[in-house]
Amino acid sequence: MREIEVFIDTEEIAEFFFHELVKRGFVPTEVELEEIADITFEYLIEKSIIDEEVEDE
Repeated sequence: MREIEVFIDTEEIAEFFFHELVKRGFVPTEVELEEIADITFEYLIEKSIIDEEVEDE
């Protein structure tokens, strides 16, 4: 299996969940969205779907 490079942005995850939840009749707060995004990111790491790399700025 070949390795590909994927960039995961928790802000993008939060925005995705916001739109999906609103379509389903929920109105999450910004704090709730940040938590959902963080949990999703941690889940992807735990399942070895992604590896976390810290970016040098």
